[in-house]
Amino acid sequence: QVQLVESGGGLVESGGSLRVSCQASRALFSVMGWYRQAPGKQREFVAAISRDGTRRHADSVEGRFSISRDNAKSAVHLQMDSLAPEDTAVYYCNAGGRPLTTPGPYWGQGTQVTVSS
Repeated sequence: QVQLVESGGGLVESGGSLRVSCQASRALFSVMGWYRQAPGKQREFVAAISRDGTRRHADSVEGRFSISRDNAKSAVHLQMDSLAPEDTAVYYCNAGGRPLTTPGPYWGQGTQVTVSS
């Protein structure tokens, strides 16, 4: 079992940057990921990172978003640059996925990211 708490969401203008973070209640799982869900849409994969540092990013965010992890602090971060209105969604932290693009059983409560045009 693990508790995941996201933070760092908010309102930002198009083209701006935001960093969301996820704090885990225990040591990080081998695979940690971020997913997002926009209104009226299914939850979708955004990014994931393994313990050895292997990363995957969705095509829609490649080159704009970057996932990282701090194993010592049990935290995972998602740096989001060049944000666009279509990035507006609730962003969820996920733990325990395998392989990288398959979500694990543990989810945070989500943090809202809103990008204004």
